[in-house]
Amino acid sequence: MSRLDHFIARMVSQRACLDHAAALIADVPGPVFELGLGNGRTYDHMREIMPERDIYVFERAVASHPSSTPPDDRLLLGDVFDTLPAALGRFGPTAALVHADLGGHDPKKNDAFARAISPLVEPLLAPGGIMVASDRMYFDSLTELALPDGAIPDRCFIYRR
Repeated sequence: MSRLDHFIARMVSQRACLDHAAALIADVPGPVFELGLGNGRTYDHMREIMPERDIYVFERAVASHPSSTPPDDRLLLGDVFDTLPAALGRFGPTAALVHADLGGHDPKKNDAFARAISPLVEPLLAPGGIMVASDRMYFDSLTELALPDGAIPDRCFIYRR
C-alpha cells in the first residue's frame, strides 16, 4: 500500500470513528479533548458533528488554518506530558471523548508514545467516555470496541470506559 493510500485509509477511518463516537457519547455529559491540532481539519470536523460540546485542544504550538483554530480559552498549550496531568486536575474524570492522532511515521516510536500517554489519558474519561486513537493504546480499565462501518482495521482504534 502506498503512503498516499495509508493516509487516505487513516483519514477515512478517523472520520468514521469520530462520527461513530459522537453518536456513542450522545448521552454522556462532558467536554471533548483533541490531542494534537495540526492544521485543524479534525478539530473543524469535531465542531461540525458536536456543535454543543466544549472542545479543548492540546497542542505544543499552534500551526492551524485560522478558520480551524480554537479560541484561546479552549487551547491547552505545551507538552502533553505536562498538559494532560494538569487537565486531570482542572477537569477531573469528565471527558466524554478524547481523540488522539499524535503518531508519526515510525511505528516503534508511535507505540512507545501510545504506551506513555495511555496512563495519562485513561483517568480523564468519564464513565461511558470514548477514546478514539490513530494508534493502539494501552489501558487497564477501558474496553476496545469494534470499528464502525467504513473504518479500516489498524488505522483507528476505539475504547470505552
